[in-house]
Amino acid sequence: MRQEKIFIGPKMRALRQERGLTQAAFAELLGVSASYVNLIEKNQRNASLKLLISLSDAFGMDWREFTQSDSRLAIADLRQITNHPAFGESVPDIEELRSAIENAPNLVNGLFNIFKAYRALGEKLAASNAATGEADGSTGEQAVHDLFRSSHNYFDVLEIRALELRQPGRFETDEFFSALKTHLSVQLGIETRIVPVETLGSSLRFFDRHNNRLLLSEGLDYTNKVFQMAHSIALIEHSDTLNNITSEGGITDSEETGRCRVELANYFAAAVMMPYKDFLNEAESSSYDFEHLATKFAVSYEHACHRVTTMQKPGNKGIPFFFLRIDRAGNVTKRFNATPIQLGRYGGACPKLDVHFSFRVPGRIFPQFVEMPDGQRYFTINRTVDRPTLKYTTEDKRLAVSLGCAAEHASRIVYSQNINLSQSRTTEIGVNCRLCPRHHCDQRAHESFIHGVVIDEDRRGVTRFES
Repeated sequence: MRQEKIFIGPKMRALRQERGLTQAAFAELLGVSASYVNLIEKNQRNASLKLLISLSDAFGMDWREFTQSDSRLAIADLRQITNHPAFGESVPDIEELRSAIENAPNLVNGLFNIFKAYRALGEKLAASNAATGEADGSTGEQAVHDLFRSSHNYFDVLEIRALELRQPGRFETDEFFSALKTHLSVQLGIETRIVPVETLGSSLRFFDRHNNRLLLSEGLDYTNKVFQMAHSIALIEHSDTLNNITSEGGITDSEETGRCRVELANYFAAAVMMPYKDFLNEAESSSYDFEHLATKFAVSYEHACHRVTTMQKPGNKGIPFFFLRIDRAGNVTKRFNATPIQLGRYGGACPKLDVHFSFRVPGRIFPQFVEMPDGQRYFTINRTVDRPTLKYTTEDKRLAVSLGCAAEHASRIVYSQNINLSQSRTTEIGVNCRLCPRHHCDQRAHESFIHGVVIDEDRRGVTRFES
């Protein structure tokens, strides 16, 4: 079997410069020649296992840190930049992008920062025009999105903590409630009580720290009671773990930290109810039948869809999915992303997504192939989901979710079985109207921030934004 070559030039150069060493001094520490170090730093020679071990011994670092790469995500992000209309017509090919990432990582990071600032400014203006009330380009929700995406939607430490709680053979799915209630009582000294809807008002869960009581609304069904209990265990028992993840992610703002802790606790709860290995095996064997998965693991359809986006463990990955949840007005209320697709931060999702149409036929799944302005094609699965109904005045709080993956994975998904994949109709979509460059879209609701339109008084286009 051919051994894969390992190039660590930029990382090794950064380590040397960080320690203030010349190439000669660095080479002496490693027991190699200065010319060899020079070639390694230029990626003109691949790193041997002996060199990696020497690096590990000399600097007290795990040699795997030098070989781990986020190049797949970096290439996806760089392609997004170079496919943007503002970049120009000369788009680099994949080899140029890979070469830039390997040989000029600081330059690439600078491009990322510039594009991020450019996009934040555009979205800030779009948000202002749409009267969203956002005052700046950074919010708690964006911090959550960035943290999860930078971690590839996978947190190994939370998976481990979830397995420790569940423990093989400790309890079956239909015994979740009793087992978690016992854990809260015995291990944490917390009493769990189900209380009338009127006691909590519009709240579904409340942790009474003064009396060490976890109060759950009787309006929650069994699945959501279990989820809220597991969520609370994460916040109480594993608070330090959550703080470590946020701090390592560079999150210091109190609002952003709070939002991230809540979403990380949700991740933990899902991992408890849907153990990684068992869930991924069932997802693959059922061809990602989410209604089957929801039944099998005694969770909601939304829980199953959300969980599948986290199947990104190195060496044992599932299909990379993105997840969108919208309300009746089309506002995006939740988003998670393990794909290269760009998801809008403000406003609604593209009106051409069938996730909007799903409100007309609640509970029915609508598969759809879509194409982004950069030419990337995705297969989406769209369906409504219901929220807890506490009383008559809160009924029909229906939302809709869209789950999507790169089109090449469609054949592995049960919802594509009745579609001719070679001749399937593809719908052209964008992030949202403010950020979409498609001039001739008959569903455009706002003028594009990216491209202005010169109005021809003698011609009326399909919308008032086009001549």
